[in-house]
Amino acid sequence: MTNQKYVLCIDNKDSADLEKRKIYQVIQDKDAEKDNYLRVIDESGEDYLYPQSYFVFVQLPIEAQKALAAT
Repeated sequence: MTNQKYVLCIDNKDSADLEKRKIYQVIQDKDAEKDNYLRVIDESGEDYLYPQSYFVFVQLPIEAQKALAAT
């Protein structure tokens, strides 16, 4: 669980499935990252590709990661 990556949404370009100032879990996708995209579990509960520029990476305490994983 400690190797999960999380991002903070800073832009959503009118995407209905992303909320600004919300934290999202990143699913590793090396091919997408090469093209400056991130695979993110969005508000739909599914993972989709979004531009990396929509997010900044955040380091969360273990307790926060556990809480997010439980939802």
